[in-house]
Amino acid sequence: MEVKAFPNGIFGATTYLIYDKKTLEGAIIDCTSSTDEIENIIKTKKINLKYILITHGHFDHVYCVSKLKTKFPDAQVLMHKLDMPLLGQVETQCNMAGVDTIKVPCIDGLIDEESKNLKLADKELKIIHTKGHSKGGVCYLIENKLFSGDTLFKDSIGRCDLFGGDFKEIEKSIKEKLFKLDEGITVYPGHGEKTTIGYEKKYNPYFGSNIS
Repeated sequence: MEVKAFPNGIFGATTYLIYDKKTLEGAIIDCTSSTDEIENIIKTKKINLKYILITHGHFDHVYCVSKLKTKFPDAQVLMHKLDMPLLGQVETQCNMAGVDTIKVPCIDGLIDEESKNLKLADKELKIIHTKGHSKGGVCYLIENKLFSGDTLFKDSIGRCDLFGGDFKEIEKSIKEKLFKLDEGITVYPGHGEKTTIGYEKKYNPYFGSNIS
């Protein structure tokens, strides 16, 4: 599975394009800023964009979803059902952040941990509900790659003082779900550089070492 990262989105958020190199089925994870380069790669490589996957409903992660959807109307926009109220507050979020208001993205399907049959080629897209940064925050796991949104960062975790945030919930989500995954899994966060589950278990200052 090929991964292309597009950092430096609004508020330093990252968009990810993933695709199977044989079948060219692909997905976008969050859409945080200009889509021109992403569109060019998709069209040049003839990628079949199957999904636009949203990790959570904060404005910086959905900023250009509507624009991308107009370019690739067959791609399904998917998000956890518990973040629909948060998505409805996008205008308020933009105003508080002092940025131009965006169109609220239309969601094609609501997902949770029980959602089945999400695949790229023959590879399962597993949904891990990691509430804490928001009520409906999720991570997407495919092969040995975890797209953690604003739940887990290198040496840090997501903020809990925004809409729907709760420190106890994010701590529980990380300890009981993410830190139970294989330590060799690469973590691609919504902001900043990539890391691994093993590194964060050992060095993340919010948890200390020897997490079991």
